[in-house]
Amino acid sequence: MLHRLIERHWQTPNPLLTPILWPLARLFGLLAARRREGYLKGRRHSEKLPVPVVVVGNVQAGGSGKTPVVQALVRALQERGIRPGIISRGYGRSGQGVHVLNSQSTAAQAGDEPLLLHRSTGAPAAVGSRRAEAGRALLAAHPDVQIIIADDGLQHYALARDAEIAVIAADFGLGNGFLMPAGPLRESASRLQSVDAVVGSGAGQG
Repeated sequence: MLHRLIERHWQTPNPLLTPILWPLARLFGLLAARRREGYLKGRRHSEKLPVPVVVVGNVQAGGSGKTPVVQALVRALQERGIRPGIISRGYGRSGQGVHVLNSQSTAAQAGDEPLLLHRSTGAPAAVGSRRAEAGRALLAAHPDVQIIIADDGLQHYALARDAEIAVIAADFGLGNGFLMPAGPLRESASRLQSVDAVVGSGAGQG
């Protein structure tokens, strides 16, 4: 009940909830900004993989339509003769550790969206909560991969990236524009100014 009330607040602010959630959102924003600054200034380690990495992610919680964007990007690279690979955290899977997908992989091992991407594009894919670890496993299993597309992980700064694409759901946008839990944002909307591209997409996937 409370969860649904807060999600409605993300779209249409409730004047009773705003003063309660705003201090928490301010604290969340300060911690998120400090964490990102730590990676940018080298106080925290960000691992660089031996091939270029493109992160497709979002600044808001929930689905924003990343999956079709990743799918289109992978296919565009393949059409140009470039061998892409996909990494993801693999939300919803029951397995632990890193899993490199194969023809026998299940949603329980890989998660629904990585499995869909792997099967629909034929691109090598790996999942793991630590994206750099998943990337290393992917390259070890498929050394011909020339570029890695990270499905989600815009805030996973432990993985260095060469380009960032932020996806915004056309029917949801940035909600009320507030940071969590007062709104749906994981990072301030100003974060969109530092990405390489912003893509509008229909929600309901990824």
